[in-house]
Amino acid sequence: MLKVENVSKSYGSFLAVDDLSFEVGNGEIFALLGVNGAGKTTTFRVIIGLLEKDKGTITLDGKPIDYSVTDKIGFLTEERSLLTKLTVREQAIYYGILKGMKENDILEKLKYWLDRFNVSEYLDKKIKELSKGNQQKIQFITAIINEPKLLILDEPFSGLDPINIEMFMSAIRDLKKTGTSIIFSSHRMEHVELFCEKLVVMMKGKSVLSGSIGEIKKKYRKKNILIKADLDIKKLESIKGVVSVEEQGDHHSYVVSIEDESVVDNVFAYIKTCKNVTSFTVEEPTLNEIFISKVGESYEG
Repeated sequence: MLKVENVSKSYGSFLAVDDLSFEVGNGEIFALLGVNGAGKTTTFRVIIGLLEKDKGTITLDGKPIDYSVTDKIGFLTEERSLLTKLTVREQAIYYGILKGMKENDILEKLKYWLDRFNVSEYLDKKIKELSKGNQQKIQFITAIINEPKLLILDEPFSGLDPINIEMFMSAIRDLKKTGTSIIFSSHRMEHVELFCEKLVVMMKGKSVLSGSIGEIKKKYRKKNILIKADLDIKKLESIKGVVSVEEQGDHHSYVVSIEDESVVDNVFAYIKTCKNVTSFTVEEPTLNEIFISKVGESYEG
């Protein structure tokens, strides 16, 4: 388990990370979100020790993160960090040895991942000869080749097409199954919603929203119910807590605005008495809508 407790980091007079706390359990996928400049990358670099924190504690399985545990960490940076004059084989061996691996084990795992990502033919190609998408695959492979206990992914899906994104997601899910703690940032909220369990939203270095996806969506649930049925608008409007009923262009389609979630059961009880009921949906906000409500900016791309 990764624990970040009351961590702060400044650059001179600029406070980049301000009293930040969160936990990422074993086999858990966690998202760290925020607009550019919110402090995400600084947080990642402080976690792995590339930057020294001003205060707070960071532990992995109860131990401070130092050189004794860095072999258990994988980090995919947002920027390309490959040595482009090396071949894929040389690059993997270089990073693997830095992580304390033996060359035979490195090559065995490298061949497995190259085959899984459909790039086996690039084993002895120089990095600079690969497309940006394939370079991203190699960078990802070098981040996970040591089967890390903690994996940090800073914008892992940047520049990838949908097929390759699904390949990455599949690999990340497999690492989750083996108990890896995974923390990542992404500008694509739909990716976060697909496979993330908990998140923190940062703004100006501080956490402005945190918790499980389910709890957050429940808290920020829209106060609308979408209904398709033959109903009596006046009877529906008479239910305590119903604010308004608006008929949509589609015949027998209605948007029912309610005061809060407690009204849903009473509305549903009435709808069960109606004829031709084909839809009853309590609207759920997207993460992007929740993000905008907290930060005031869209986080799409």
